[in-house]
Amino acid sequence: MGMKKIATHLGMSKLLQFAVGPNVSRCSLVFQEGSWYALPMTVLYLKALHIIFVVTWFAGLFYIVRLFIYHTEALQEAEPRRSILATQFKIMSRRLWYGITWPSAVLTASFASALLFQAPGMLSQGWLHLKLLFVLALYAYHFACHKIFLGLQRDQAFMSSFQLRLWNELATIFLFAIVFLVVLKNSVSLLWGMLFLFFFSLLLMGAIRYFRKRTERRQLSTNHS
Repeated sequence: MGMKKIATHLGMSKLLQFAVGPNVSRCSLVFQEGSWYALPMTVLYLKALHIIFVVTWFAGLFYIVRLFIYHTEALQEAEPRRSILATQFKIMSRRLWYGITWPSAVLTASFASALLFQAPGMLSQGWLHLKLLFVLALYAYHFACHKIFLGLQRDQAFMSSFQLRLWNELATIFLFAIVFLVVLKNSVSLLWGMLFLFFFSLLLMGAIRYFRKRTERRQLSTNHS
């Protein structure tokens, strides 16, 4: 049975009319955590836009660090290959960073602020405080990426390609943490989610180190042969 049928069956439209008044047509009935809530349509539109730009922001962060890795490795090549690749990666990084990633980061914060302004009661929820801490850490990550970006635009690499690979996976950990916090609001579920995140991080770091050693062994065997 769809939500509309449930609402009709329970007489929710009359309840909304009583609770919200004549603006009931501008609200949406949402069932969450065992209770019915009447949310203004504005809140739902803001939430949708916020989610869209979170997705594009993360896409930009994931891809920009991959470009940093390729650019850093290109700087180890001999000329003229070095200059050709570095120039191309500068163009790609600049378009991605200023065309997608930065605008998405700004719009994510803008729609989140508007959402909290429209629904200030959300700030009373404990899980949101923890989520905001992760979001602040993600913005710190974004600004650190900006510093790396500016350095590589001058062909100055601040990290090795292996360090950048580890750096790239940090965004994955942020993504897991934020999604788990949004979905698992219950404290017990949240605890299990954080434990999963911790072990996932260890597994991720171990996998990166394993593939790095495997690549180094292959390079050594190729050089000897």
